[in-house]
Order: sequence, then structure tokens, then C-alpha cells
Amino acid sequence: MNTLVKTFAAAALIAVSTFAMAAEGPEAKTAKANVNLSTADFALDHYVAVTTEGESAGVEQLFAQDFNQKIQASNAQNHSREAVIKSLKKQKGEKLNCAISTDILEESADYMVAKVTLKFENFTKTDLVTLERDGDNWKVSKSINSYK
Repeated sequence: MNTLVKTFAAAALIAVSTFAMAAEGPEAKTAKANVNLSTADFALDHYVAVTTEGESAGVEQLFAQDFNQKIQASNAQNHSREAVIKSLKKQKGEKLNCAISTDILEESADYMVAKVTLKFENFTKTDLVTLERDGDNWKVSKSINSYK
């Protein structure tokens, strides 16, 4: 009889915990993914974290709807917002082994241009990032990459 009571208690505990997790639903996950992009500096810091440290929270929130990325190389490439977001999500948790520096080249109340330099062992990647105010948040609207 004692074993039967323990079995029912364990089953009840599992059921309660399952219902509690299901009650969170997708809305809770979305709320957790919101990132503070209220200033250009916060948005730039998050961009660096997303592109170099594998941060995946708030990726969709970070990029403007008309975002595009250009890569200046022997075979110049253009990437859409969707392609960049998909690629960054695949890199979740992957940290780049490089030295990172950021310089703000131009800044106004609604606009910022920053230079993000990633110095790897054998090459350097320079990323010119344009951020724009979009309502109460800042978003990355353009990225131009070059390699040396």
C-alpha cells in the first residue's frame, strides 16, 4: 500500500510540473528574449555579443526590417536580414577567438556609425555598422565587412 501511495504522489508531481511548464507557453520564451536596445550603445554592445559570442537572445529584435549586409572581398556578397539572422542563430553559443575593438565614428540623436574590428591570428575583419533609432529602440540597419 505504501508503494502505491508513493507511485501516485510521484505521478501527481510529474503532472503538476508538466502543466506548469506548459502554462509558460511560447509567450514566456518571447518575453525572455527581449533585449534592452533603448540606446545606441546598448544596441551596439548586443550586436557585438551576437556576432562574436554566439548570443542568440533578441536577434530578430536587433536588426531593422530593411537590414542588409555587404561583404567586400574578391567575390563581393550581399546578405538579407533573414539570411544573417538564420546564420547567427546557427552560431548560438559559439565564441570567436579574436580581439574586439569598437570605435564610434559618427553619432547623432537618431543615427550612429561604428567600426567594429575583430583581430584574429592571421587576419582582421572590419565591420562598419550603421544603427538607427526606430521608435524607442535602436536597430542595426547596415553592416559592411572587409578583410585584411
